[in-house]
Amino acid sequence: MSLQDEIEALYAQDPSALNRAKALQHFNEFKFFLNRGDIRAAERVGEMWTVHEWVKKGIVLGFRLGVLTEVPSGGTFRFFDKSTYPLRHTHPEEGIRLVPGGSSIRDGVYLGRGVICMPPMFINVGAYIDADTMIDSHVLVGSCAQVGKRVHIGAGTQLGGVLEPVGSLPVIIEDDVLVGGNCGIFEGAIVRRGAVLGAGVTLTGSTPLYDVVNRTVYRRHSGRPLTIPERAVVVPGSRPIDDAWARAEHLSVATPVIIKYRDEITAGATALEADLR
Repeated sequence: MSLQDEIEALYAQDPSALNRAKALQHFNEFKFFLNRGDIRAAERVGEMWTVHEWVKKGIVLGFRLGVLTEVPSGGTFRFFDKSTYPLRHTHPEEGIRLVPGGSSIRDGVYLGRGVICMPPMFINVGAYIDADTMIDSHVLVGSCAQVGKRVHIGAGTQLGGVLEPVGSLPVIIEDDVLVGGNCGIFEGAIVRRGAVLGAGVTLTGSTPLYDVVNRTVYRRHSGRPLTIPERAVVVPGSRPIDDAWARAEHLSVATPVIIKYRDEITAGATALEADLR
C-alpha cells in the first residue's frame, strides 16, 4: 500500500486496537515528508485550493499515537507535550533564520529557505511556510495554515488553525502578501497573491468584505471561503447596524474594506521588506 493508504487505514482503526510500533513507523515516515514539504495539508491546483484530507488524518493520527512526555528545553522551565510532536529540528544548512528569544516550531512544519522567525512566535504542526517569508514577533501560525513565498506576517498576527473536520480548508496566504500587525485571519480565508492587509484587519468566515473600488461585497458562500482578491489593499472599516435603535445610537460593527488595488507606490513601500532579509 502507498503511504496515503497506510495512513488512512490506521486513522480508520480503533486506537486501542492499533499495532503501535507499526503505526509509529508509518507516522514517522509521514512526518518526514511533511517536514520536507513533499506532502501538505492543502495545495493550489490551477485557481482552486484543494484540501488533502489524508494529510490531516495523518496529523490527527500522530496525536492519537503520542504519549505525554517532557520536552527538553535546556532551561529552567518544564514543558510537556505529545511524544510524537517534539520541537522541530532545524539546521543552518536549511537557510532559515530562527532568532533567539522564546519561539517554538512544532515538528511536522515545512519551512522554506530564507524564512525568518522573529521572537517570540509559534508555528503549529502541518503549517507550510514557503521561501523568503518573515514570521514577525508574537505571531501564531495555526495548524495546517499555508503561507506562500515572500510574505510578511506582521507582529501580533494570528493565522487560525484547523485539523478537524479534516475536509475543512485551512487559512491560506498566497505569494507576495503583506499582512500588517495585529491582524487575524481565521476559518479558512484565502488571501490571494500580492494583497496587502493593513494593521488590525480581521477576516473570518462570516466577515463581509466591501470593495469600494469595484462596488461589490465578497462573502463566504456555498462552501466557498472568503477570498481576498489579488493585489487588494484592505484596511479596517465599519458599517452601520441596520436597526432603528442602533442607528439612533450611531452604532456600527467592524468590517474590512478594500480601498484600492496595489500600485507602484504600494509596491515601493512593501519592497522595504527586502532590506530585512
